[in-house]
Amino acid sequence: MNKNKPLSTYDRLMQDKGFKKEFDAGYREFLLSELICALMEEDNQSVRELAKEVGLSPTVIQKIRSGKQKDMKVSNFIGIAKECGYDLILQKGKEKISMNALVTG
Repeated sequence: MNKNKPLSTYDRLMQDKGFKKEFDAGYREFLLSELICALMEEDNQSVRELAKEVGLSPTVIQKIRSGKQKDMKVSNFIGIAKECGYDLILQKGKEKISMNALVTG
């Protein structure tokens, strides 16, 4: 990296630990929201259909999709993924554990 080249606004802001922490938290929420939207779109699920299948209100599903739902329960995420045809798996080395067993339905 050229030492004389000024830092970009992004690079300068990311040097601030407080800003970086808030940015990272918001970015994780954004990614989760985008993942839920992609799962629903791929499975052609509407908010109402998905809410009914996973036992949540349409308002909660819409908040998850928009990134406004904070601290989503893992069981809700697993239920949404399962309803969209996915199996959430924890993997450590060669060992794999399906998380779908944690959600009834």
